Amino acid sequence: MSGPGQDGQCGPDQQGRQEWRRLDGRTVLVTALVMAGFAGGAGLPTLLGLAGGMPLWKAASWVLAGAGLLIGAVTGADLVRWQRTRYRIGPELAELHTGLFLVKRRSLARERIRTVDLTANVLLRVLGLVKVRIGTGEHTGGGESTLELDAVTRAEGERLRLELLARATPRGPATHREGALAVLDPAWIRYAPVSFVAPLLGGAAAGAVMQVSEWFGAQGEVIGWVWDRFRDTSIVWMVVVLAAAALATGVVGALGLWIEMWWNYRLEREPGGTLRVRRGLFTSRSISIEERRLRGVDLVEPLGVRLFGAARLDAVATGLVNNEKDKKADANVLLPVVPRAQADEVAAQVLRETASPTAASLLTPHPPAARGRRLRWAIGAVLLPVGILALLGALLTPVLLWIAVGCAAVGVPVAVLLALDAYRALGHGIAGDYLLTRSGTVRRSTVALQRTGVIGWTARQSLFQRRAGLITLTATTAAGGGAYGVYDAGEAEALVFAAEAVPGLLEPFLRRE
Repeated sequence: MSGPGQDGQCGPDQQGRQEWRRLDGRTVLVTALVMAGFAGGAGLPTLLGLAGGMPLWKAASWVLAGAGLLIGAVTGADLVRWQRTRYRIGPELAELHTGLFLVKRRSLARERIRTVDLTANVLLRVLGLVKVRIGTGEHTGGGESTLELDAVTRAEGERLRLELLARATPRGPATHREGALAVLDPAWIRYAPVSFVAPLLGGAAAGAVMQVSEWFGAQGEVIGWVWDRFRDTSIVWMVVVLAAAALATGVVGALGLWIEMWWNYRLEREPGGTLRVRRGLFTSRSISIEERRLRGVDLVEPLGVRLFGAARLDAVATGLVNNEKDKKADANVLLPVVPRAQADEVAAQVLRETASPTAASLLTPHPPAARGRRLRWAIGAVLLPVGILALLGALLTPVLLWIAVGCAAVGVPVAVLLALDAYRALGHGIAGDYLLTRSGTVRRSTVALQRTGVIGWTARQSLFQRRAGLITLTATTAAGGGAYGVYDAGEAEALVFAAEAVPGLLEPFLRRE
């Protein structure tokens, strides 16, 4: 290996392969700015705490000295990292060398590379930089299946993405257009407040207020201020008003989060058969999916948005999600929550079909015994804690008895409604080259999976299922979640469905009557 040249690059090796390259030097500036912001955020409360026991100028000097030391140390360490980091893309390998005392030399075979994602936060975007994440899609610990270049110029990131995914080939008929398949419609934001994110953000905001007030020793004052506002009202009314305020805060937060995640959204098909999703307001993200790795789509309908006739579209593809970080970043989402008809239309374009398999209405319903199982599960899940409360009430205080009665009065009807909805959601079928399975109530999922992508079937039957003539089949695949179930279907009908969906896979284990 040759040493660095005058221009910050490394020359070609003796075999004439691609030269070694450095990351962009401005990544050190980004680190310094980030640490300056962190030091400023942590320094203010520290300054307020120290000012109570010493003069303000002395406290400020201590805080500034500590902040300068922290910024200098972290920036210096990042400078060493930048100087010791090299990467190159050869004909067969993508390689990354980094480290000072512990030198890491990692490489990925180019034929195994499945994803090249580009991300850029506000600072990186201002400086024209991106973080490039190259992955194989294998679920391994310690990051062995990914290479991360933090950071390179945007032009370099685009070059790497095109070069590493250049082997993709179109799949299916050529009649489906290239270019934009879906672009942002600002009207989609109306679905953000009805997602589960809104109440979660509202609760998080209330918890954050209490936590911050505790840091500054003002939690008692906050509680006292709230109590003074509701001194002349009932406890029930106070709870209702506070819950409504938290929900309103959550709605505002959900709107802001949606804008940050989906602004500038665009789904397009590039020449060569690559689907590309671009989105993000402050932090931009670009995700590329080779169509040859696409095994189907998942139409997701959470309860809130389903009530308004909307759905989200996810990709079922191999090598798309490397780890939990990718799952949290929604790396498999092709389309945000949109009207259901539009989601079906985009699904058809993505799959290169004239009509989306997810729009098929002829799913085979499941036997009434499946409804009975869901009713028993739902009612049992409510009555078990209610029974415990009632027992404690009989032993300790009648107050718990009244709480148990209230929980039962509210919980049982809700559980019955959810159980009936879950039963109506059950279904399976075959639509052309795809097998379909649908289930769920809080999160209804309709999966259209390529029949050629199924590599195995798992049949599971509990004692109670055998008595009811039901069976649960799970289609195993290398894509997406790895397994998609057909829950509580009729035993004979489900086995015939599996045999027809993937001919020759299950027949050796079946006995025809």
